[in-house]
Order: sequence, then C-alpha cells, then structure tokens
Amino acid sequence: MNNVQLIGRLTRDIDLRKTPQGDSVGRFTLAVDRNYKNKQGEYDADFINCTIWRGAADILARYAQKGTKIAVDGNIRTGSYENQQGQRVYTTEVYVNNFYFVESRSQRNDQGPASSNFENSTYNNQSSQQNNFSFNNDFNQSSSPFDDFNGSSVDISEDDLPF
Repeated sequence: MNNVQLIGRLTRDIDLRKTPQGDSVGRFTLAVDRNYKNKQGEYDADFINCTIWRGAADILARYAQKGTKIAVDGNIRTGSYENQQGQRVYTTEVYVNNFYFVESRSQRNDQGPASSNFENSTYNNQSSQQNNFSFNNDFNQSSSPFDDFNGSSVDISEDDLPF
C-alpha cells in the first residue's frame, strides 16, 4: 500500500503550469513539523515536495498561498534524472489526490483570495471524479471526540488492549 497523509504549511505559492494537453499541474513544498522537539525545544520540519493535477491544482493555486495550512493525502512517487554534471539524481515527491483546508479564515488571518468561503473544504482529485468539490462547513474544530462520552464508564478487558 502506498498512501500518504500530511498536514503542513505551504512554503511558497503554488507553481501552477499547463501541460501541452492543457492539464493543470501544480508543484509546491509542504513544511511538516516532526512530532518531537530538538535540543533547543523547537520542532524541526521536513520539507516535502508535492505535485497536484487538473482541477485540484487550479483550486489550490487560487485559494491557497504561502503559509496556508493544508492537509493532503496521496501517494509517494520516486524518479531520477541526470543533472548537468552527468550525475544521477533521485527524487521523491507526493502526488496529491485530495487536499483539505484545515484553518478557518480568521486563523489564516488573511483577507486575500485564499480566505474565501472554502474554509474547511475538501477537494478530491481523482480523475474519475473531477470537479467533485464538497464543503464540510458543519465541521467544528473545537469539538472533542469525547464530547458524547458524558463521563460514563467503558468496559474494556486487558485482552482488548494492544500493549
């Protein structure tokens, strides 16, 4: 299985281009924090190269910009090429299938095109489902998955625990 899910911030605006066939292709780098702190008490980040195609590329380029926090899912693609010195260079990037805006307009603190009504939105880039843009505006970022728990006990035996 080759499946990747990342949450991070765009390090620059989307580099949007068109193929000779007219398909849009966008390239961007996502800064993803690691889940531990370094010796200075700060989170290091990994910078992941990503590629997005067709309508999803157009929408992401239109509504996201440097610093926008997004979630992506897709798959890893590897490749190689020969540089000008004749050396083989290996590449790894994420081909994005879906992206999600994970911040509201006020969290982005931006009044540009990226802060339209597309907050908490999903875009599916499957070729069989092009232009399948859905809104998830009923999503409440402050809710907890335990809100419905109401303090009642849960019956779990030791055999059910994975550790």
